[in-house]
Parts: sequence; C-alpha cells; structure tokens
Amino acid sequence: MFDWDLLRNTSGVHIMTRLAQERGMTIAACLAGTGLPPEAVSDPDVEITARQEVLVVRNLLARFGGEPGLGVEAGTRYHLSLYGPWGLALLSSRTPRDAVEVALRSVGPAFAFGQLSFEESGGEARLIFDDREVPEDVRGFLAERVLTGIQMIGRELFAAGVPLHRIAFRHAGPADTARYRAVFGVEPTFGAPANVAAFDSAYLDVPLPRANEWARNTCEQLCRDLLARRQARTGVAGAVRDLLVRDPGQVPDQAAVAAELFMSPRTLSRRLNAEGTSFRALLDEVRQLLSEELLDHTEMTTEQVAGRLGYAEAASFIRAFRRWKGCPPQEYRARRGRANSPVPEAV
Repeated sequence: MFDWDLLRNTSGVHIMTRLAQERGMTIAACLAGTGLPPEAVSDPDVEITARQEVLVVRNLLARFGGEPGLGVEAGTRYHLSLYGPWGLALLSSRTPRDAVEVALRSVGPAFAFGQLSFEESGGEARLIFDDREVPEDVRGFLAERVLTGIQMIGRELFAAGVPLHRIAFRHAGPADTARYRAVFGVEPTFGAPANVAAFDSAYLDVPLPRANEWARNTCEQLCRDLLARRQARTGVAGAVRDLLVRDPGQVPDQAAVAAELFMSPRTLSRRLNAEGTSFRALLDEVRQLLSEELLDHTEMTTEQVAGRLGYAEAASFIRAFRRWKGCPPQEYRARRGRANSPVPEAV
C-alpha cells in the first residue's frame, strides 16, 4: 500500500509551480491548501509529503486540466540533477537492464505515486506503472509524468536512447496527441489495460554508450559537492579528486591521472606527499564517501555499489569497506536503518 505521508524533496512541486507560473498562475495559488510557503519550493532541504504534492497537482489541474498532455509536459522537466545519489547510480549503469534494476529499486518510491515494475516476454521489455492506488482525479496526470520522466532521464543518461515501440495509458486521451508523439516517438494508446512503456528486449543487454556531456557534468558536480561537504581539497589533491569522480564506474589509475595533470606518476606522488596525502588515500576517500551515499540513500545491492565505484568484483569492495568502517556494507546499512527508525512512543 502506498504511503501518502512518505517524505520527498520539493523537486516535483517546484516543476509544477514553474508550469503554473508560465500559464499565469501564482505560486501561492498553486500551493493552496498545502501549508507550504512559496519559498519552500526552491529549498533543497525542505521535505514534503506525497499528500501535499497531490494537492499541488489538483490545484494545477483545476486551472489547466484541459491542456492536452500536461502531465507529459511536466515529465519533460525531470532531470538527473533532481535525483542526487540515484543520479550517480543511474549514470554509471552499464546496460539498459542495469539501469532499469537501479531505477526500480531506488527512483520509484520518490518519483512515482504508484508501483513501477518491469516485465520481459516475447521479445518485448515493458516498464509498467500501476496507478490503481492513485486518486482518480490525478491519475492520468501522474501516469503521464512518470512515463515521460523515465523517457527523459533515459535520453539524458545515454548518448543514444532506447527507442520505444509502444506507449499506453489507462486514462482517456485528448484529441490532440502531438505532444505525446514528440516525446515518445510513437502514437500513444489510451484506455489501455495498463500504463506501459515498451521497447525491444534486444536492447536490454547492449553496452550503453557514454552519457551526454550535460548529464556527466551534473553527476560530477554532485560528487564534488558531496566530497566538499566532508573535506575540502585544494592544490594537486583537489585536482586528483576531481578526476577520480569525473567518470563513475571507470576509475582511472595513478598513471592516467598523472597524464591528465601533465606530470609523471612519480612527480604526482611527490606533490601529493608534500600536501600530506597520497593517490591511494584520495581514491579511498572518494570511494568511501560515495559508497556511504549509495548505501544510505538507494536500495542498490552490494554488487551494484561495487560496480559503480569501479571495483571488478564485489569481494574487493567488501574488504575495502570493512577496512573503512569496521563492518561489511550490509551490516553498515542495517545499522543505519535501525538508527534512522523512529522511536516508538511510550504507551
């Protein structure tokens, strides 16, 4: 059962208030009934409930619900930068199947209001959005937003996306479907048994090309911000750390980093030693922090986290993590889960 008090960031509400403003509706009118002040929608530290976000959707639809594909338009505004550690996880996926697995485990609860699932049969791969628990008056908008958001993130992640050959929605559709065709590349089906985005399953295990430059820069900046909050680095050490987070899943060795900085590996070692650190220490620093972010904020498996950090096998990552934290990743995650669990009230 969907938890309507589930906390989420304000990215979805921010997108909807922007849509409202573009159409002449004030932020205050868009937030009516939510108890949220206008400044909250731009504050990355504010958390809201799913219930509050649905109220914003209702306010938007009350004014502009007759616009064909409004949910599609909202979905086109979703970008990797909205997903924090999940963006890192998605960006470093090696195949579409890998990206789907991460998305279902990590992105779904915060992005979708229903249940995202995946099926594969008869040469077809299908992402399905079950919206049966979603209130009927916002169901169509949210189904469009979810499936469009997935499509847009896929385009951002990889230089060449996976083309859809079928898109279907449970709700009734408008007469004008131009917006849908422009985004999905196919004519949508409405009044279908399920909300489905389908593509040829042959694409699932094809190695993915490099992500587009904007997406990679977004992820690199996320990693830099996370590291800077833990410990600022300047000089050669700062330059080395920036190079280590530039390409998730493809961690360069010392020789490659030295070449990027136009010096020999021996000179790089000497310069880092003068700054009180080493290449190994910086690599551990990067991997430790990113592993903690992924374990704390996503549902990725140990194997998936290891792959995102450039380890050839999970066993090597587990040994390193035990050295950093004194316990294996799963025990760390279990402890964090207990620490973050609410304390029962006394009866």
